Amino acid sequence: MKLIQLLKSLAFYRTTQPIDDHIEITDIHVDSRQVTSGSLFVCIRGFTVDGHDFVEEAVQKGATAIIAEKLIKHNENIPVIYVSDTTRALAMLSVHFYNDPTNELELIGVTGTNGKTTITYLLETIFKANQQRTGVIGTIQMKINDKAIETNNTTPDALNLQKAFRKMRDEDVNVAMMEVSSHALDQGRVFGCRFDTAIFTNLSQDHLDYHKDMNDYLRAKSLLFSQLGNDYPLNQKRFAIINEDDVASALLKKSTGQYVLTYGYHKQADVMAKNVKLHIDHTSFQLETPIGSIDIQSRLIGLFNVYNMLAAASAAICHNVSLHTIKEALESMTGVDGRFEPVVVGQDFGVIVDYAHTPDSLENVLTTIQEFANKKITVVVGCGGDRDRSKRPLMAQVAVKYADEAVFTSDNPRTEDPNQIIEDMVQGLNEKETNYTVIVDRKKAIEYAIQKAESEDIVIIAGKGHETYQQIGTEKIHFDDREVAREAIKNKGNC
Repeated sequence: MKLIQLLKSLAFYRTTQPIDDHIEITDIHVDSRQVTSGSLFVCIRGFTVDGHDFVEEAVQKGATAIIAEKLIKHNENIPVIYVSDTTRALAMLSVHFYNDPTNELELIGVTGTNGKTTITYLLETIFKANQQRTGVIGTIQMKINDKAIETNNTTPDALNLQKAFRKMRDEDVNVAMMEVSSHALDQGRVFGCRFDTAIFTNLSQDHLDYHKDMNDYLRAKSLLFSQLGNDYPLNQKRFAIINEDDVASALLKKSTGQYVLTYGYHKQADVMAKNVKLHIDHTSFQLETPIGSIDIQSRLIGLFNVYNMLAAASAAICHNVSLHTIKEALESMTGVDGRFEPVVVGQDFGVIVDYAHTPDSLENVLTTIQEFANKKITVVVGCGGDRDRSKRPLMAQVAVKYADEAVFTSDNPRTEDPNQIIEDMVQGLNEKETNYTVIVDRKKAIEYAIQKAESEDIVIIAGKGHETYQQIGTEKIHFDDREVAREAIKNKGNC
């Protein structure tokens, strides 16, 4: 694309020289290491590095032009385009460069503290059952139809999002589901995405290392709903799907001018679960919706998964999927990697791996296990380093309250001392709460819990779920809770 054409996406800018009509842009980059001949390099100020410091490297690698928001030294042969906000400009340029791909597909965004990943995969299953081609972007990976692509963030930046959506359209994807984190909303990573539907799961404490308080956390989440737009095109209805049982629902309803469809279990809502029955190996309920009712028998366990299924079913209804297809999909779903995932090697006790890393999600998992546990419950859990410290004692309190024994261990300590992280956790316990053990080494902690497990006990390994690494310092080393658990079970000789 010609640079002069690409710049039409920006309302105001100034340049160091007239823009030659013949300058061709072959791609856009924010990482100077990826620049090649013909690239447009956009300088983004990050938390650890500033793209303005890497202009020289970008030019050396062949950048044709530079977008910047602060004064830089530059090669006089390379035009520099100055804007007031390069993050916002990046989104506008990316949408134009990739020809506005989200205008060519149905886009569903899912936000909230817990449940985002499961809901996106439930929706993927539903839409596949509806004979549609699907895309998923989230914590575990990005998927284009059945092809999986590794990702670094829950929600990529604006450039990589638009690039991903263009790839999806090139593969004939017509509906995409995306986890939308509070960080991404606050940082403008989803600028330029035209959402058809926004889903709110729930709000509980998380990310207070980034957000100043829970009100700020909710403000960030509400941005997804305010970005649904304020007009009502007849052929392009947009929907806000909101959990009526969550206290944040009232504010989120006020955050959007679009159609609101509520779901819930305790309070009256548009979509509800009635006659809920929770079992050790399945869940049944009656799904009541504005278009009818149908019985669901799902292999997903726990009330929190009932909420996930309600959210997914609500969105599917808004996208004209029949109740029969929704039922077929929900009943075919066996689970999501690292979400209440059983580890079975023939042992006579239960081992479950789950991503629960907030007080609320850990409580959900443990109370669900209590519904069917016959004997002792042991939870292995830690807290991430360089993250919200205020939730650490809350995690410990939940663990000792709902488990017979808690094993506090290392999670992803990052640049913090794992011993200090665990100390922060146990400081929230009183002198009567002694049903815990501290084993800093996560592998040894898992082995300890499994070695102690007796027939019909249940061991829950929480916090990392699908992750296949442990981050110590700035290095990621291979570590998979499921692999460690399987090996520990085999070594126990109880198979």
